[in-house]
Order: sequence, then C-alpha cells, then structure tokens
Amino acid sequence: MRRSSLIGVIVLLLAAPCVQSLDELLPPFGFRWNDSMARVEAVLHGAKAKITSREKKENREVWTVEGLVHPGLKRTLFTFKQRALIAVELQYEYPDWSIERYNQRMGEIRKYFDEKYGTGKLVSRGNEHDTDVIQTLVGYQWMVGTTMLELFYFSAQHDPLPPFRVISVDYKAL
Repeated sequence: MRRSSLIGVIVLLLAAPCVQSLDELLPPFGFRWNDSMARVEAVLHGAKAKITSREKKENREVWTVEGLVHPGLKRTLFTFKQRALIAVELQYEYPDWSIERYNQRMGEIRKYFDEKYGTGKLVSRGNEHDTDVIQTLVGYQWMVGTTMLELFYFSAQHDPLPPFRVISVDYKAL
C-alpha cells in the first residue's frame, strides 16, 4: 500500500510540469510574459523574421515584425515595458477574401476561444459612416487570471479603393 502511494506521488510530480493551468494565457510562439527584449529579438532572428520598426510610446516600446510563418499573418506587434514582454498582437490579412469569409473566420476563432476560455465579452461593435470612409469594428475579450485575450475585426472602405480588412488577436499581461 505504501509503495503504490509513493508511485502515485512520483507520477503526479512528473506530470505536474506538463499540466498548464488556466490562471494565465501564454503569448504565442513559445514566448513567456516578461521575456527580455534580447531573448525575443534572438528568437525572431532565429525564425528569420524581420523587425520592421521600433517605436517608443510613453513608457513602452513596440516592435512591428513581419515574416513569422503562420497562414494569413501579415504582421505581429510585440510590446515591452521596462524591456520586458507584456503584449503580443497578431494581425491577419487575407486580401482575396470577401466580407462573408472574414465574418466566417471571426466566428470560427471566437467559437474556439469561447470553448477554451468561456464566453467572450463583446467590447466593441459599430459602424462609422461620418466621413467618406466606412469603418467597422467588432471586438471580443476574454480574461484569464492576470492576462487578457482580445479578438478584433476592423474594416475600412473608401470607394473606389478596395477595402482594408484585418483580424487581430491580442494577448496581454495585466
């Protein structure tokens, strides 16, 4: 009896690192919150991604990165505070897609996040027609412990130009 209890404890201890708790979301691409700028840059360099800009905004630094391989991923924004990673925004663009296909994809992503993290909160829904540009913004939010996940669809259209559309998935440490 004692031996089986000891084996059970050992199995639990070995399995524990494999269990991911849902008290926080992890940023994509294997990064961790508070990763240093140097570590993020080294990983991006190893992935042959290109940092196209580095902007300082208030007490934060935002990097725009292109070249990370993921279907439809146009650019990724990495945000640092005190040189530590605090947010990652994935921006997806599909130039050949119709509005219907964008709506379908938003629904698929939202359903996936709802099933994984519970029903998301609608944080933005609106159309703006005050200017020559017709803008649409729809956004949902999931809070998981000390982290937040947001899903947004943005569209801007000014005839005769083709519409600009983007789906963004934002991971943030709070």
